[in-house]
Amino acid sequence: MPNIKSAIKRVETTKRKSAERLTKKSALKTTLKKHKEDSSKTIDSLKNAIKALDKAAASNLIHKNAASRKISRLTKAFNAAKQKD
Repeated sequence: MPNIKSAIKRVETTKRKSAERLTKKSALKTTLKKHKEDSSKTIDSLKNAIKALDKAAASNLIHKNAASRKISRLTKAFNAAKQKD
């Protein structure tokens, strides 16, 4: 446990921020899972997933290249599913 006042504050801040990031990351994963499990694979579902990934990248929750890669893969899978139909 830190003894210096500023270090104590940093520990508290870090705990609070970590909890916030955890909930945001969980919400992102839920959104992506909902899109993946969506049987109809509508364009709205894809747009919600892309929007969530863009927001996560903008707030440094995930790396921008990781978000871009996931968006690319989602879009590619969506287009392949539409080609089958």
